[in-house]
Amino acid sequence: MGSLLLRMKGITKAFPGVRALDEVDFELHSREVHGLVGENGAGKSTLIKVLSGAYIPDSGEIFLGGKLVSMTHPSQALDLGIVPVHQEPNLVLHLSVAENIYLGRQPRNRLGLIDYAKMNHDARVLLDRLHVRISPRNAVSDLSVAERQMVAIARAMSVDAQIVILDEPTAPLTDHEAELLFHAIEALKSGGVAVIYISHRLEEVFKIADRVTVLRDGRLVGTEPIDDLSIDMAISMMIGKAASGLFAKRTVAIGEPVLEVRNLYKRGFLEDISLTLRRGEILGMFGLAGSGRSKLASVLFGSESCDSGEVLLRGKRFQAENPAQAIRQGIGLVPEDRRGHGLVSGTSVKRNISLPRLRELSSVGIVNERAERQLAKKYVDQLQVRTPSIDQDVAYLSGGNQQRVVIAKWLATNSAVLLLDEPTQGIDVGAKAFIHSLMCDLAGEGIGILMISSELREILRMSDRVLVMHRGRITGKFTREEATEEGIMRAATGED
Repeated sequence: MGSLLLRMKGITKAFPGVRALDEVDFELHSREVHGLVGENGAGKSTLIKVLSGAYIPDSGEIFLGGKLVSMTHPSQALDLGIVPVHQEPNLVLHLSVAENIYLGRQPRNRLGLIDYAKMNHDARVLLDRLHVRISPRNAVSDLSVAERQMVAIARAMSVDAQIVILDEPTAPLTDHEAELLFHAIEALKSGGVAVIYISHRLEEVFKIADRVTVLRDGRLVGTEPIDDLSIDMAISMMIGKAASGLFAKRTVAIGEPVLEVRNLYKRGFLEDISLTLRRGEILGMFGLAGSGRSKLASVLFGSESCDSGEVLLRGKRFQAENPAQAIRQGIGLVPEDRRGHGLVSGTSVKRNISLPRLRELSSVGIVNERAERQLAKKYVDQLQVRTPSIDQDVAYLSGGNQQRVVIAKWLATNSAVLLLDEPTQGIDVGAKAFIHSLMCDLAGEGIGILMISSELREILRMSDRVLVMHRGRITGKFTREEATEEGIMRAATGED
């Protein structure tokens, strides 16, 4: 780490009914990657919005390079070299990489025209510093999510950023793409830039951060060097209690097969997939990006067809031609993209929960409002969904509460099988603990759960058995006792 670059002192910010920040202190050095962690509602986003000029604090001071600064607009923060990079970078898709990097600041020739040769050359220099092998002339629309993030980081470097803020940057990325991002962060650090890294994925925070600051309920809990902290210690600081047993798997009785898959084949995606899921079992499925794990869930739910093979549900041959058939037969899917495919944004919590059962709740096309409200309230209470009202637009809930609504939807259908694809992705540690506890409760009620996850800790802690996929095939089968990180990763990379 270098010299002290940023000091935020006594930052306080309140909104009607809530004190989002309560005299928070935060320091950042040059050449430092500083992890900022906490549960949803801890104050992380508010603190960053104050730093980036989106919010004006009620009290407190900000010093940059030892000088007191005041920011009342994001443009002022940008002028000072404070650049936020969001999960979904704000890029113009039809423009080139170079045009996006220098948008509004394009170099000009003597005639006042855009000097494309210089712009492309300068963009190439920035991309090389990040070790990114994409052409400055490529349209951004042709890039992967990870490559678009690299373009946003290159844009930050082009304005001589002193501080780059990365907010949940790996949420939409594959493991390989995340590694590219980590290399880019190291390049920023080597160039003297300081990075504030916000993530619910504590493993990656501990992988790249020099120090970690923990917030809870709008207050500073503490800042520690990464070498003096463990993941369990950080979790304890975040939730205010010991982390031991937080993700403990409860043992429940496992019964007869509820779902059997035999020799399932989908050209280019699935090769001879066979598995058995039993009542009360949590069957973990691990695989790297492109392994076919999510494709299998889509086929079982009827979102996609297969070329051959058979599926038995409760001992009877079953093949869903569409999701509606799967739902009627008792299969529910919590998709990886809960916002895009699991919820209907712009509609209420109530309607999202009741959606699969609207036909039962309706007569001559009119929904029985009282029955719908009773159904929604039952599962909002059972799953402890934090919402001002069941009429609240689901889009305004936190990620953890949105996930509870998606699960509630399938509980309301009395599903026999739940396909959970990345059930705790992008949610905080407290919400994750609740989802894990809920999974154990559901298994205890006899529901069979196929849990697809890219988080090894989750797979090892929550699974009764583990299956591993690689290039469309099942390449590893482990009992709970046999499963190890090394063994699973060997199978996931095709080494076994």
